[in-house]
Amino acid sequence: MRFVVHEHHATRLHYDFRLEIAGVLKSWAIPKGPSMNPADKRLAVMVEDHLLEYRDFEGIIPEGLYGAGSVLIWDTGEFDVEGNPEIGLRQGKLRFTLNGKKLKGGFSLVLMRGKTTGKEWLLIKTQDDFAQKDWKIKEELTPAKKKQLREKIPPCETS
Repeated sequence: MRFVVHEHHATRLHYDFRLEIAGVLKSWAIPKGPSMNPADKRLAVMVEDHLLEYRDFEGIIPEGLYGAGSVLIWDTGEFDVEGNPEIGLRQGKLRFTLNGKKLKGGFSLVLMRGKTTGKEWLLIKTQDDFAQKDWKIKEELTPAKKKQLREKIPPCETS
């Protein structure tokens, strides 16, 4: 199965973490982005599922549309999940191994309990050979990349 992380410069910068499960991209918005440091427990708010085709999307979402702003692929790769992912999602705990260009090794998504909307999860890196204590996320949207998005990739359709 495949995954993608989009760097999304909308109202606020966040990272959209997407796992291919059951024929769709299950998606979480991560305000601070994923981390390779097991000490970091990153808020991951579950959002609507996306079509598999969105995995390759880079471009500009026009003003006036939901999510308006620049979107680029920050990381992509394959993943293996422990057990049945649909059951894990229903039970609120999903464990998986990422093999991306930037994100590697074990991770867990854990549903937060208590006074929440039911959409708040935590993305947590497993302590393994890929863990990095001094992890710092690096934005990829440079002025040159933003120009390239505007020139080469047409805005998404508004249908």
